[in-house]
Amino acid sequence: TMLPLLLLLLPAAHGIARVPDTPKLTEDPRVEGLTTGTTFVLEQPRCFFQDYGDAVIWLVVALDEATSTFNDSAGPGTPETAFQGFPSPVRAYMTLNATLGSYPCPKPDGEITVLRVGSETSCARDATRPTCNGPLPGPGPYRVKFLALQGSEPVADTDWSSPIMLRTAKSPDSISTTGSGHSAGMIAITTILSILFAILLAALVAMLVFWGSDSCGGSSTFSKPEAVTVRRYNTHHVYDQPAA
Repeated sequence: TMLPLLLLLLPAAHGIARVPDTPKLTEDPRVEGLTTGTTFVLEQPRCFFQDYGDAVIWLVVALDEATSTFNDSAGPGTPETAFQGFPSPVRAYMTLNATLGSYPCPKPDGEITVLRVGSETSCARDATRPTCNGPLPGPGPYRVKFLALQGSEPVADTDWSSPIMLRTAKSPDSISTTGSGHSAGMIAITTILSILFAILLAALVAMLVFWGSDSCGGSSTFSKPEAVTVRRYNTHHVYDQPAA
């Protein structure tokens, strides 16, 4: 029963203030691809850290089970928080740093104010950019929070978000070919239409062959042969003559 209380007191022990806001996925209907196989889209932390004007705001992305052990004092760009080591041995990394000037409060009307986490591919394997906003390596679940630093000192943070799951592609073996009556009906209709088309095509070819042979026969003229009469002749010298 003492562990949850100690976890709540830990930020205060480090001098970190907890702001009353929690990161969440955007609800803006104009944003497509809220979650993909490697990214998700958050609302920007508008009006979260207005009491820390000179602070730099960082996004912390962690595995769900690593939130309770994340060290706020680790600092961005260190081996302990480098994206290139995520998810093992690094269990949480820091990325998308911005000053409060990037997050004006209140939010301008009509403006899309989101952060796409996981959108950079060029730096995913570049060890010289440990704060890369690289593609997420698996479906999750992940949890995120915003952390305000003044210099290298953490001064304020938000609660961790709810678990975030990414999309996963279906295995071909898991796709049923018989579970949908609609798809089975379409297959049957397609088969019947293919057979009827083949029959129609065969009939058409047969008709063309018949008409071709008939037209060739009509162009020839045949005359009925006349009867041949053979007259019979008696040659006298071949008969036996009576004795003289």
